Amino acid sequence: MDMKKRGGQLEYHLMLAPGMLFLLIFSFIPMFGIIMAFEDYIPAKGIFGSEWVGLENFKYMLEIPDSMKILRNTLVIAVGKIILGTLVPIIFALLLNEIRIKWAKKSIQTIVYLPNFLSWAVLAAVFINIFDYYGPVNNFLQALGHKPILFLGSNEWFRSIIVSTDVWKGFGYGAIVYLAALTGIDPGLYEASSMDGANRFKQLVHVTLPGILPTIMLITALNLGNILNAGFDQIFALYNPIVYETGDVIDTYVYRVGLLGQQYSFATAIGLLKSVVSCVLILSANELSKKLANMRIF
Repeated sequence: MDMKKRGGQLEYHLMLAPGMLFLLIFSFIPMFGIIMAFEDYIPAKGIFGSEWVGLENFKYMLEIPDSMKILRNTLVIAVGKIILGTLVPIIFALLLNEIRIKWAKKSIQTIVYLPNFLSWAVLAAVFINIFDYYGPVNNFLQALGHKPILFLGSNEWFRSIIVSTDVWKGFGYGAIVYLAALTGIDPGLYEASSMDGANRFKQLVHVTLPGILPTIMLITALNLGNILNAGFDQIFALYNPIVYETGDVIDTYVYRVGLLGQQYSFATAIGLLKSVVSCVLILSANELSKKLANMRIF
């Protein structure tokens, strides 16, 4: 009987085959290249001909003056994105769930999640014009009597713009998960709490939030694995040498050092260390999710 069930699932495994093949070719096989992190890699000599240097690239990574600054920038931007990227979709989903006019609810939901499908190559051009020295934001500030600000050339403003624009782009799409979780809450709980005299706020605190808490824990735990991914495509499209002090993150530094500076071994070492830390964080988040929400990610 068990063999018959397995045979009946053959078509499902065949459907997975193209995706698994894609994963094998572009994700697993290229991992062989991490050997470069332990070599003084020279393209002309190849991986097998380059000199083995062990952990020298990792030691050098910790000794360079910019290492702490880059790590700090990455953590500040990534943590800001995780916190606001979790809170804003939850708040929006709770507010949207209170709308009783179906066509208005669907229209608002459609409008706010559309930016998620736009590339940062497109959105970057939009935000560069919006925050330009002569753009609409500065025109508004001048109308209020303030001096114009070079937002994307200011170390004081750059991180805030990066975090806020990223949250704006993704909060509508992220809210879909929480809206789905809200529909799974038993309506009888609201009726029982109403009969006990609970108002809308108390229902929110004692029924709604506990009902979507497992989903919140799951999404947060998954996001912890991306704490060192501050968003290369967004930052690369918006930053410039003036804001390297607050905007240069691990991924952009690896790009400049590895591809433009041709220090392939050093860049590989940084990328490998980042992947190891992310792996440890996602495993820790899995255990944390099990203890706090009684559910596992995998």
